[in-house]
Amino acid sequence: MSLVLAVDPEKLIKKVAAYLKEMQLVKPPPWAAFVKTGVHKERPPADPDWWYVRCAAILRKIYIKGPIGVSRLRTLFGGRHRRGFRPPVFAKGSGSVIRKALQQLEAAGLLRKDGKKGRTLTAKGRELLEEAAKVISKG
Repeated sequence: MSLVLAVDPEKLIKKVAAYLKEMQLVKPPPWAAFVKTGVHKERPPADPDWWYVRCAAILRKIYIKGPIGVSRLRTLFGGRHRRGFRPPVFAKGSGSVIRKALQQLEAAGLLRKDGKKGRTLTAKGRELLEEAAKVISKG
């Protein structure tokens, strides 16, 4: 079993997000401070480093689920849309946020396109996640 699957996802994502921010592999776009992460959200994220966290979470999802595209990632990052008196329904996450994050991770050399299947991790991206998981499991 992979060490990435064995460690706590929250710790892994925080560790990878800190690395992405420190090494400046990704950079939040100017509109990131004002945008919601999906139609089901009422407000923008309160965490100023949410962009790095989302990029790290996307890396982990791609590691686990193999070649995956924007549409499937939107479903994974979706949530319950509260509609007032009507019953809540599922709503997908923001495609623009996911698309820009994927493009930045691809430019950093952590992802690559896999034809029509979506995106997969490169050796560099896989190594980043496995090293972070190794550090977390040791201490």
